[in-house]
Amino acid sequence: MSDGNVAAEQLRLFIERIERLEEEKKGMADDVKDVYAEAKSNGYDTKTMRKIVALRRLETHVRQEADALLETYRTALGLA
Repeated sequence: MSDGNVAAEQLRLFIERIERLEEEKKGMADDVKDVYAEAKSNGYDTKTMRKIVALRRLETHVRQEADALLETYRTALGLA
């Protein structure tokens, strides 16, 4: 087998793996969408839930820093 064939086969395998993972990712995104729809049907505000999910991804010190800055800006604009 020549090097071109080996490289082409390896490339094909990489592409196929990526395609499978992309399909799994789409399925997971659909599942997440379904959970938000279920939460909404139970009266929860999904926009707020999405913000909470994003906040929980942050490290504690990063979240605290962002909260402090937001509070500073709110106070400066009279929104507190």
